Amino acid sequence: MIKILKSIKALLEGLFTVVKHLFKKSVTLQYPEERPVLPERFRGGHTLNGCIGCGICRQVCPCNAITIKKVEKKVTSYTINLRQCMFCGNCQYYCPVGAIKMGNNFEPATDCNNDLLKELVTNNESEADK
Repeated sequence: MIKILKSIKALLEGLFTVVKHLFKKSVTLQYPEERPVLPERFRGGHTLNGCIGCGICRQVCPCNAITIKKVEKKVTSYTINLRQCMFCGNCQYYCPVGAIKMGNNFEPATDCNNDLLKELVTNNESEADK
């Protein structure tokens, strides 16, 4: 008899929880149609504009994910290996001219491994080609 009463009590507690949440607003986000609100300090994909090629970002990167190539003080190649990058933001924080920024791209998934080697194009590169 005691087992039956304990079972009924457990059943009623479970039903009470269901009824309590039945009338609350759903917190589920319908992802592809509804985008989440990202925090202000979210660190997503990288963008580069006005790099002087000092190499500080490469030195402070804990994962050695940044490769910079220069020709005559002009940056010709700036590559970030997203397979290694842990999106710590050190490259942005220590850049003396603020050339590298972390964007809000939170969907870096890809099927192609080569897409994870991100070649960032700078204004200096187009000038070096001329």
